[in-house]
Amino acid sequence: MNQITFDMLSLGQTLDKLTNDQLNSLDFGVIGFDNEGMVKVYNAYESKVAGLSLESVIDSDLFNSVAPCMNNFMVAQKFEDAVDTSSELDEIMDYVLTLKMKPTRVKLRLLSSPQFSYSYVVILRS
Repeated sequence: MNQITFDMLSLGQTLDKLTNDQLNSLDFGVIGFDNEGMVKVYNAYESKVAGLSLESVIDSDLFNSVAPCMNNFMVAQKFEDAVDTSSELDEIMDYVLTLKMKPTRVKLRLLSSPQFSYSYVVILRS
């Protein structure tokens, strides 16, 4: 498998095909969630840097329980709009995470498509 990077063109399709071990080997955070916002994918990198265990995150509501700092028009609303219109979302943005940590500047990649198993928030820390 080729190197998987935050900014690769087909990242959403690639994430959909990875095993848990492959997801856990990535050097950026990956959170996959269903159309109801329930977390189904949470990789080891994100667990370590966020300080949240896999067990506490899987099957929890991403935008209300796990990452309420993303429950806004810049992140959560974009996913809701993509699902409601059955459209694709692939956007990279600068963002500041604030949950359980000092404010941390990151790059987020928002990925959603009717063809994906899940929607994804991909988090790149510098």
